[in-house]
Amino acid sequence: MSTRTFRVTVRGVFDGLSADQRAGLLERAAEHDVLRAAFTPEGSLTYDVAVRPAFTFRFLDSGEAEEDILEATERAEDAARAWLEQRGYGYRNLRSSAEDLSQAPLGKRQRREAARKSS
Repeated sequence: MSTRTFRVTVRGVFDGLSADQRAGLLERAAEHDVLRAAFTPEGSLTYDVAVRPAFTFRFLDSGEAEEDILEATERAEDAARAWLEQRGYGYRNLRSSAEDLSQAPLGKRQRREAARKSS
């Protein structure tokens, strides 16, 4: 059985931030800019609280079966909650989406390369 790669996105909104918490997030905003976004096993957080209080975590996980994506999503949500709660950040509207990269449609260049390999 081959390993499947999952990309899980967990989104939410900061809630009830104190002035100090907001200032701390603003101070570290450059580290969490969307231009630095990546799917990583430990999770990558992006936000821009100067614009709006929303955040996004991006996680990379894997499994062997298609249904493993559900466990990967749960792990990602748990990790996002833990990160927020360890820092005392309130949050709401936590929701997630996941993608099994083995099921993702191929781009034009990937289709061309696959066709060339099968010829």
